[in-house]
Amino acid sequence: MNGLLRELCLINGVSGDETDVREFIIDKIKDKCEYRTDNLGNLICFKKGRKTPKNKLMICAHMDEVGFIVTAVRSDGTLAFETVGGIDASVVIGRQVTVKNYRTGKVYNGVVGSTAVHNLSKEQREKAPEISGLYIDIGAENKEDAEKYIDLGDCAYFVSDYESYGGNHIKSKALDDRAGCAMMVEMICGEIEYDTWFVFNVQEEVGLRGARASAFSVAPDFAVVLESTTAADIDGAGGAKRVCEQGKGPVVSFMDRSTIYDKELYRLAFDIAKENGIPCQTKTMIAGGNDSGAIHISGKGVRTIAVSLPCRYLHSASSVIKSEDLDNSRRLVKILAERIAVL
Repeated sequence: MNGLLRELCLINGVSGDETDVREFIIDKIKDKCEYRTDNLGNLICFKKGRKTPKNKLMICAHMDEVGFIVTAVRSDGTLAFETVGGIDASVVIGRQVTVKNYRTGKVYNGVVGSTAVHNLSKEQREKAPEISGLYIDIGAENKEDAEKYIDLGDCAYFVSDYESYGGNHIKSKALDDRAGCAMMVEMICGEIEYDTWFVFNVQEEVGLRGARASAFSVAPDFAVVLESTTAADIDGAGGAKRVCEQGKGPVVSFMDRSTIYDKELYRLAFDIAKENGIPCQTKTMIAGGNDSGAIHISGKGVRTIAVSLPCRYLHSASSVIKSEDLDNSRRLVKILAERIAVL
């Protein structure tokens, strides 16, 4: 799966423009299942299994990644921008980005700059940087020059290679949530025990928007949401603030800022993990959220569980996961799906 994940991560697909990601996935699964794209751009797939399940199950992940959108062209030819999704300004300064002009399809290199430190006041130097104080430099001479290449509303993306290091770590942009997408593509391309719906959602990073539409359309009884979540397992972080730890397996949450998860499914996940020798952990801090927040209150209500990868440096150009956590998440989700189908 490493090769598939690499290809997925290197595709650009900010919230609202997941087209290239979706087309790549369609190319991989088009002969393996029935599929359709809804009006928002969600990719909704039905995979026939060996048996008909008692319950209608939907497994989903989101295709979009965090990024940037151009809001103004400044007089010196640099670009003002806003984030698309939650990105801390401190991980942006000095980063290489690409800017895609959607009118022409051309892509331009740029770097994120900020006011030189010697031009900052003492008060400014003591404050955390803000996105409003940053800009993208594409090498334009002035505003008129930049406007030849860039339109307002064009999006920018982190530039980041997909790399393995330390023997079992993977570093890339967009691991949130291309790792979930890769797991679902692999499941669709293989044999499954029960009929299952697989949904690749759009616009998760800007408010779970795609999931609202797709959950209503599919109307499942149960949902398994594949995600990534913050691992703060570094020196100086203790107790609940570590959130989860790499190498300890998939993360099964009991609650976050958008969902109180189904207690029976929560317990079931840990029972399965214990029975099958799969390391598994819970999320120790009630924070964040994912597509579960929209799915579990859709229609008549959907019994929902989230299985997440512990990921360091989430929403940055250099997110990091452990390959063993990815493998164990895949194992857990496969068995969990089979058990939910006949609950």
